[in-house]
Amino acid sequence: MENSVLHQANTRGNANLGWLNSYHTFSFSNYYDPNRMNFGVLRVLNDDTVAAGMGFGTHPHQNMEIISIPLEGDLEHQDSMGNKTVIKNGDIQVMSAGTGIQHSEYNKNKDSQVKFLQIWVIPNQQNMTPRYDQITLNTEDRKNKLQQILSPNPEDEGVWIHQDVWFHLGQFDQNFETTYTFKKKGNGIYAFVLKGNLTINGQELSTRDGFGIWNIDTVDIKTNSDAEFLLMEIPMQI
Repeated sequence: MENSVLHQANTRGNANLGWLNSYHTFSFSNYYDPNRMNFGVLRVLNDDTVAAGMGFGTHPHQNMEIISIPLEGDLEHQDSMGNKTVIKNGDIQVMSAGTGIQHSEYNKNKDSQVKFLQIWVIPNQQNMTPRYDQITLNTEDRKNKLQQILSPNPEDEGVWIHQDVWFHLGQFDQNFETTYTFKKKGNGIYAFVLKGNLTINGQELSTRDGFGIWNIDTVDIKTNSDAEFLLMEIPMQI
């Protein structure tokens, strides 16, 4: 039987520190809700805005797959593996923290904010060698179709992580319809609306709403306006 969970935008946790305004779909830092710890192996979905010239100082992570999707502006990354890079809209960044890494993230610009999604996925292997990767995507490839941006397979489109997850981005015109077929039986889908309005299996969603659905094999997506969204196929068992 089909199961689903709706997380409307205005129900998310929020931390506004002045330099950082972060909305948490799942429990994170000082925001704790026992009913919103995760969706399967999807542990963190943070919607972050960082003020001009500000950022996160060096801090550690381990045994987590960390994905950053820049939405606006330029984010400068530096880590203990020796990487120093800038990511911007159209890029996807991934880190397998594994046995442990340290990194910092700063808004490279002194006159404009930066917006990005920070996503944590629980890996299917512990204590792996840390790794870093980033790619630049052709954003035209998500126009009225689902562009794969992440998978478990290094040979596939997008970046890869140590988990059986597949991420797709879509940028659809109004009244566009498509069906997504699951890659792996038993997985669920978590959709996050970046902007616009769409309906997934009958559930209407608006900007920054999140919707999880599982115990099915396909999902039907229809846009009610021009819309952009992230679709994450996720194992439900941790």
